[in-house]
Amino acid sequence: MPFYYFERFIAFRYLVPLRKGGLLSVISWLSFIGICIGVATLIIVMSVMNGFHDELKKRIIGFNGHIYIKNIEPYFENDKNLSEIKEILFIDRNISLQALISSANKSSGIVIKSINDENIKFYEIVDNLNNDNLLTANSIILGEELAFSLGVLPGDTIKVTSSSMISTPLGQIPRSHKMRVSATFSSGMSEYDKNFAFTSLANVQKLLSLNNEISTIEIHLKDINDVEKVKSDLLKIYNDDYLVKDWIDLNSSFWEVLATERELMFFVLSLIIIIAAFNIVTSLFILVQNKNREIAVLKTIGSSDSSILRIFLLVGTFIGFSGTIIGSILGILFTINIDTIRNLLNSTFNLNLFPSEFYYLDKMPTSIDLTQIILIIFFSLIISIIATVYPAYKASKTEIRGILNNV
Repeated sequence: MPFYYFERFIAFRYLVPLRKGGLLSVISWLSFIGICIGVATLIIVMSVMNGFHDELKKRIIGFNGHIYIKNIEPYFENDKNLSEIKEILFIDRNISLQALISSANKSSGIVIKSINDENIKFYEIVDNLNNDNLLTANSIILGEELAFSLGVLPGDTIKVTSSSMISTPLGQIPRSHKMRVSATFSSGMSEYDKNFAFTSLANVQKLLSLNNEISTIEIHLKDINDVEKVKSDLLKIYNDDYLVKDWIDLNSSFWEVLATERELMFFVLSLIIIIAAFNIVTSLFILVQNKNREIAVLKTIGSSDSSILRIFLLVGTFIGFSGTIIGSILGILFTINIDTIRNLLNSTFNLNLFPSEFYYLDKMPTSIDLTQIILIIFFSLIISIIATVYPAYKASKTEIRGILNNV
C-alpha cells in the first residue's frame, strides 16, 4: 500500500501532539513501551532458552555418539568397514553394562561405558581430567558425585560386580573384579556424575568374560548437522539384523519437552505484545475522536476515504514499528551483556543470581538465533498493523455533514 507525501506529512503532524501531555499521549507512550518490553523480553528469554538447549545438547553429545548401531543379539563381532563415510570423525566400538560398584563403606548401581584409548581425547570429560594413561588395565574413571558418595579418591581401589556369572563349588555367582580409580570427572550434569563410569573396552570384555565381542558401534561425526545423511547411508550398509538410531531418537522425549516448553514460552510472552497492541487501538480511537474536524476538512478539500485510512494506518504502524525496532535493539544488547548485568546485580544488591555451584555453568548460556529474532520482529509488526486497521477504517468512514454543521 503506497503512502503519498501528503499522507506522510499529515500522519507526522498527528504524531507530534503525542509527545505532549494528556490522556492520548500517556496511552500512546504505554503502547510504545509495552511493545518495546514485549519484543525485548521475547528475544532475551528465547535466547537464554536456546543457550540452555545448546549447552544440554553439547553435554549429552559430549558423553555419547551421534549415531548408534546395535545388533539384535547382545554382542557381536562382525561389523562393517565405515572408513569410506567422510563425515565420520571417529568410531567407538564399545560395550555398556549395568554393574554394582562397591567401596569399603558403600555400594551403588551404575552404568559402565567402555571408551577406546585412542578416542578418549574427543570426549568432553577430557577437559576435566589431568592425568595420562587413564584407561590402563583394571583402571576406571568415576563421576565426582559417584566417587564422593562412595568415599573414594583417585588411586583408591573399588570392586565392580557384573551380571556375568562364574561357576564355583557353591554354585553360580556374579563375576567381580577389583579396579583402581584412575581419575574422576565432572560433567555438570548430576545424572552422569552420579551414575556413570568409564573404562577401556578390554577391561569390560574381561569383566564379562568376552573375547572381541562388542555391543554397540558408536559413531561420532565431524558435524552434527550430517546426522540424517550419515544415518541414511548406514541404513543402506547394515541389514535388518541391525538397529541404527541417532542421538535424537534416543532422547526424543527429552527434546520434545524442551521444544514444547519453548513454544509455550513464546506464546505466553507474545501476550505482552498483544496487550500493547490494544493500547494502540485505544490511542487511535482517541486520536480519531480528537481529529474529527480535521478529518472533515481533509475530506472537504478532496481527500478520499482510502487516503484517510492510510494516514491513520501510518500513525499506528509508526508506534508499533518504532517500539519493535527499539525493543529488538534493547533485547539483543541485553542478551549479549547478560552475564555482565548478572554480575553487576549480584555485586550491587548482594544477590546470587544463577549460582554456578547449582547450574554447573560459569556463565549464563545464551544463543542469539537470527531467524528467531526476525520471526519476533515480523510477529510484532503484524500485530501492530492489525491493531490499526479498525480504528483507521472508522476514521475513513467519518461523516462530515454533522461535524461541519457544528463548526
